Amino acid sequence: MSERNRLAVRKTYKLFIGGAFPRSESGRSYVVNDAKGRFLANASQASRKDLRDAVTAARKAFGGWSRRTPYNRGQILYRVAEMLEGRHAQFVDELRAAGLQKNAAVAEVDEAIDRWVWYAGWADKLAAVTGAANPVAGPFFDFSTPEPTGVVGIAAPDSPLLGLVSVVAPVIVSGNTCVVVASEPAPLPAITLAEVLATSDLPGGVVNLLTGRRDELLPWLASHMDVNALDLAGVPEDRVRELEEAAAENLKRVLRPGAAAGNGGVAGAAGARDDWTGDPGTARMTAFLEVKTVWHPVGV
Repeated sequence: MSERNRLAVRKTYKLFIGGAFPRSESGRSYVVNDAKGRFLANASQASRKDLRDAVTAARKAFGGWSRRTPYNRGQILYRVAEMLEGRHAQFVDELRAAGLQKNAAVAEVDEAIDRWVWYAGWADKLAAVTGAANPVAGPFFDFSTPEPTGVVGIAAPDSPLLGLVSVVAPVIVSGNTCVVVASEPAPLPAITLAEVLATSDLPGGVVNLLTGRRDELLPWLASHMDVNALDLAGVPEDRVRELEEAAAENLKRVLRPGAAAGNGGVAGAAGARDDWTGDPGTARMTAFLEVKTVWHPVGV
């Protein structure tokens, strides 16, 4: 049989909201180029309405996800790592298009998979490390236990895979849900990661990924009254103060770039950035935990 010419099936890059892949309600898209300036794809350009929908989906998913047992959350995160492994070659190709050499791209995908497994292993250990049975003066039991903060808004860094995994996994392992604004110049690995999440056992709405213009989306994410915390890992230092002020409309935890000391940044230092290749530590997990202390009378 003679070979025939065929048209390539071009991929349509969409948003990831509530476990589904909608186009932006605005109908907009923007051009994504490779490291040499050549056309790669048209990515959806999310609107403020898309962001509100993503926050609604994250809030709806929070109750069920936070009530899952830590062991079950660990199983689900491990399943995501399995699916990442199955898409290894695709992620390598996308990182090479973003400018990495082949060996560097392979190493980054390997590290991203290992990082996801590392966080999965923490799911049933966080309570033991961050909680306590407190000695008190009186006939009482006194226990401190960690609880998830709620809906976390994430400005993903321009490390399009390892950095993205390093900010998403520590947020959801403890029971939080999130809305992520992906890297603007290199959004394609984020949508591929969304496809991995959608085909794993992760419930819809736990992770919501938006592609588009950071300047348009982040001020609204920071000021949204149903967002409980912010990770500003991908925000330039000259924009951090503005977003912190927007977040002050309601009580939010705000993690500044470089403030998670385990990622190589200097806590609170101006201009500090996170080193995604370093030891991840526990700072990004504990940043989005609340500690509840319960007293109970002895013998009751």
